[in-house]
Amino acid sequence: MCDKLSLSGWVKNSRTGSIVGKIQGERDKVNEMTMWLSKQGSPGCRIERCEFRNWELIVRPDFRNFSIRF
Repeated sequence: MCDKLSLSGWVKNSRTGSIVGKIQGERDKVNEMTMWLSKQGSPGCRIERCEFRNWELIVRPDFRNFSIRF
């Protein structure tokens, strides 16, 4: 979904079974992504709780693309 919305950043599974990551891009596309993550998510996932924190406005993204970290 991040590729489709032209967002950059990363995501990975945590040791506790949750997913953590960082998303950067245009505000409206980030908002669309957060709605998708909180309501639908990736195929096969089960969303029990969705929490977003550490929001900030940036001038230039730190990442060039989106990646899955292991």
